[in-house]
Parts: sequence; C-alpha cells; structure tokens
Amino acid sequence: MNTTGAAELTVSVALCTHNGERFIAEQVRSILAQSRPPVELVLSDDASTDGTVDIAISLVEQHNRDAASPVRLVVLRNVPALGIAGNFEQAISACTADLVALSDQDDRWVPDRLELAVAEFEKRPALTLLHADARRIDEAGEPLEHSLFDSLHVSAWERQNIDSGMAMKVLVRRNLVTGATTLFRRELVATAMPIPLGWIHDEWLGMIAAATGLVAMDRRLLVDYRQHGGNQIGASQLSFREKLNKLREPRSERNRNLYVRARELVTRLQELDGIAALPLRLAWEKQEHERYRVALPINRARRALPVLATAARGNYRRYGLGAQDVLRDLVQPVE
Repeated sequence: MNTTGAAELTVSVALCTHNGERFIAEQVRSILAQSRPPVELVLSDDASTDGTVDIAISLVEQHNRDAASPVRLVVLRNVPALGIAGNFEQAISACTADLVALSDQDDRWVPDRLELAVAEFEKRPALTLLHADARRIDEAGEPLEHSLFDSLHVSAWERQNIDSGMAMKVLVRRNLVTGATTLFRRELVATAMPIPLGWIHDEWLGMIAAATGLVAMDRRLLVDYRQHGGNQIGASQLSFREKLNKLREPRSERNRNLYVRARELVTRLQELDGIAALPLRLAWEKQEHERYRVALPINRARRALPVLATAARGNYRRYGLGAQDVLRDLVQPVE
C-alpha cells in the first residue's frame, strides 16, 4: 500500500509465449487474479502453432467482462520467431505502465505477488529492479525439494552484497536474476535496450540495473516456477556425472562468448551518461579477465602456471565461478 500520497504505481506484465497451451491458462488466470492487478498484459508470441494465444485472449476477455478495472491486452505475433531474448525485448518495449513484471508462460503467481513486489518500489524510490525467490514445482504443480535460490546455491556473500547495493559485484561473477520473478521500473528500458547478441533478457536487465541503479532480491516465494521437459530456460540441479561431462566439453566457444558478452557490457556502459566509476571498472576488469581466458594456451600443461597465478590474485573469484572456472581452464580441451 502506498502511504506517501503519491500516485500508485501501475504494472504492465510482459508475457512471452511459444507453443505453451499446456500451462498458459493457469498462468494467465494467476495474473488476472492478483490482489493488485496489472493494468496491462503484453503477450508476445513466438510463432506458436497451437492454441496458446487464443486461450490467453479468451481468458482476458472473460475477465474484462466482469472486472471493475479491465486489463488492457496487447498481442504481438512473431513469424518467424525472434528467440527468447528478442521476444522479451519486444514485449518489454511495448509495455506502458510504471513497472514491468516479466512472466513466463508455464509458471504460476501467488495471489499477492504484485502487491508485495510493488510495495517495495513504493517504499524505495531508488529501487530499479527487484527479483525474488520462487518455489520450484514440477509439471503437475507439486513442489520440488529446493527453492530457486537454494538450487542456485546463493551464498551469504552474494546476499550481503546485493542487500548493501553492490549487486554488480555479484552479477559480474554469475547471474542470479531470474526473469520469471522480476519487476523493474520502465525507465530501465531506455538504457537496457536493445539487448546485445549473446545475452539473455533477465541477466542483461539485471546487469544494467545494477550498473545504473539499485537491484534488490526478495527472499519471499512469490512465483511457482515450473520445471518440466519443455523449459527453454530453467533452474535444475546438475548431477556429478553431468558436471564431469561439462569438463570434457571443449572450452573455446564458451570462453569466446563470455569475452564477447563482457565486451558488449563495457561498450554499452561507455555509451551511457552518468555511470559511476565502480560499475565501469568492474565491467572493464571482467572483460579483461575473459580476454585472458580466451588467450590461454591450447596445451594444458602450459596453462597451469598462468591459471594458478591468476587464481592466486583472486581474479577467478571476483570475475567468475572461482574454483569451478579454475578447473575448467586447467582441464577442458580446446577445439
């Protein structure tokens, strides 16, 4: 509840779909049933060949016949498909409310998700982006063992830095922002769009928000985050065998992509006005760390000394996944 006397913040929902008729009705119903409903639902569909869009339209029309405050529906259809990042970029860019809530097609929102999240923005005028924990559920909607943050193994150090306004220190190491749980101020669109090639929408929005404003994390379980065989992106626990197999994969393409992504971040921040010195330094040092990794020798034995020396200086811990990336750089083959 807004107690400042200012106008209440409005919310647009950016919902992206692709052949999602199996779960779309449950998600749209949960959006329309919010205790603090959105004013707008922007549905951007990526070349669905099933009934996804028709189901969503029917549910919104049915809701609006009886609703005191109808939800404006915008439907965008993409043929050919734009892909995950492009689809969300289109949906986000079409939103017109004060805040934008991202939505996947196969999740389910708790009834007061928007009310609780919007209240954080009304209490904290400096807040740019808020992402939350989520209850992981299976195909049938039954809860899985670990929450989203638990499955990501969010550390006390990561929580402390995000809570103290230093989210970028965390996000240059790895992404913790899951789009299905995210709300942000629409002003972020002007600085974050377009999304560079190689970045996913949620991680890019989180990074730009951290560089230009304030990112916060909410420990509450505000979304039922569905994990099933058709997820385009998910939060699954890797088995020991799967982790071992990753060490056998060639490192070349992954490391090139990490460097290109870091370079794109530096370029974007340099183009923006008023960026503080710390975000620029973190982005540049991340870029240089990934540049060094790309240039490591093909021969594993010749990699050992530079990798271990760089690890001793703390760069793997500050700009990557620490021991996990050290091990990757020591043992992964090169194409």
